[in-house]
Amino acid sequence: MDRRTFLALAPLASGALLGSRSAVAAAPANKRERMLRWLAGKTDPGYTPAAFFLHFGPQYKTGSSAAKRHLEFFRATDMDFVKIQFEQTYDRQPNLNTPADWAKLKLQKLDFYEDQLQTVRELVREAKKDALVLMTLYSPYMCAGHCATSPLLHRHLEENPEAVKRGLEILTESQMLFVRACIKAGVDGFYMSTQGSEAKQFSTPKIFANYVKPSDLVAMKEISASCPFNIVHVCDYNAPYSDYSATLDYPGHVVNCNPKVIGRELPLPEISKMFKRPYMGGLDRHSLPAGATPQQLGDEVQRVVKSAPRQFILGADCTVAGDTDWKRLRQIIDAAHRSGQKS
Repeated sequence: MDRRTFLALAPLASGALLGSRSAVAAAPANKRERMLRWLAGKTDPGYTPAAFFLHFGPQYKTGSSAAKRHLEFFRATDMDFVKIQFEQTYDRQPNLNTPADWAKLKLQKLDFYEDQLQTVRELVREAKKDALVLMTLYSPYMCAGHCATSPLLHRHLEENPEAVKRGLEILTESQMLFVRACIKAGVDGFYMSTQGSEAKQFSTPKIFANYVKPSDLVAMKEISASCPFNIVHVCDYNAPYSDYSATLDYPGHVVNCNPKVIGRELPLPEISKMFKRPYMGGLDRHSLPAGATPQQLGDEVQRVVKSAPRQFILGADCTVAGDTDWKRLRQIIDAAHRSGQKS
């Protein structure tokens, strides 16, 4: 356990150190305390944590309107922590015509992120007393795709990865300004996304290992040393994976990925064992049971929980569709909160 996590969990152990049985046995005061207990391995056999994420409409991307919408969603669904969507994406850069052009990429400074940071500060102020607050973080490689389109980025990495590396370094430098500002604002952690190690993404896995992965790890390592609760998300939005071997050593307290890889579906305990940490997921973002009755939802949640490792958060393998019915998500989360966990 790292020092930051130890300090976050210390108040939960104080009752035991003082010999207070009632302090240890008492129900958690709020979702924040519940999830910190869960993080420490003190799972409640009658309660499975759950959370889902979606992008809100264009009027709720950043600033105060986004903060209010996130709070509405958090309260309406009764999910177990606040996860802030990252909406401050890079604009397309028209001058990235050759790999050498990546060295000319503009370094976005802290003012570029101000609208997003306003959302962060307001949610920390409003929600942190009751719940853990996590910020979404796209990798430098994902941001490079925003700048150039994914096909062009891939072509340049195949042609001259050393030249593109300079652009990834610029994006990483900018990202670290944002990460440190979020930590200063008081977030409890990050939902850290990675892409690039999907099946057949590059002609050789060395491109991911030597260029994409190092840029991922700069922020991830600092976050891991600074924040008590982080989720590493291996994102299959662009393409499926044949396996997750390239990301098994990524830092993070929890892993979120799709159990379906090419040719098989991984049992949830196997994912947890591979990554050596708790797993979050269990439901396919593309086929949440939209027409199911509350009883059917409860049965499906119970089935997933029974197949999951003991320390588990119910959720989807990625962000669900923006038009997903919040009431349906609340029904799923309610079923998780009643489902219990394996002893």
